[in-house]
Amino acid sequence: MEIKNITVFCGARTGNDPIYIKSAYELGAHLAKSGIGVVYGGGAVGLMGAVADGALDNGGQVTGVIPRFLVNREMAHQKVQHMEIVQTMHKRKELMEELGDAVISLPGGAGTLEEFFEVFTWGQIGLHEKPIGLLNAGGFYDELLRLFGKLIDEGFLHEKYMDQLFTGQSGSELLRKFKGFTPVEVRTYDDIKRR
Repeated sequence: MEIKNITVFCGARTGNDPIYIKSAYELGAHLAKSGIGVVYGGGAVGLMGAVADGALDNGGQVTGVIPRFLVNREMAHQKVQHMEIVQTMHKRKELMEELGDAVISLPGGAGTLEEFFEVFTWGQIGLHEKPIGLLNAGGFYDELLRLFGKLIDEGFLHEKYMDQLFTGQSGSELLRKFKGFTPVEVRTYDDIKRR
């Protein structure tokens, strides 16, 4: 599959471990050097700002998608080449997913997790056929990966849907893994109906 743009979900804070902001900047820089555009939440602060700065400092193309109320709070990055201003958080997520050929989630808070889980779910039900990556800087997502194991063990998640999800310590590792991606089979409810 050809990847021209990657949607990046991440926090508007930097977190406590310096590895988070370092990995965000490095991801933006690596995507720029690879000729891949960044689609992100449009902010100038936290890991969002670091991803954008990493790409911009290395000649990359960056598209921000930000709701108007955050622009009004002066949160928008002033240097990105394209800034899409939307009315709601829902529209932001929808457009971000639409503009990217793949998705990478960096460390972040509840908003980042919500974005990740919605896109993960959309993949299960066939609303997109894109690889999803967790950039597991400093082991940030280790507990989430263990939770996925429990969801599978307890019968709430079919293991095949993990085939849309890749983990790595860097953007270059995730891009290598994305090359082998095959879209997962769309979820049906036949098994549920039989029970």
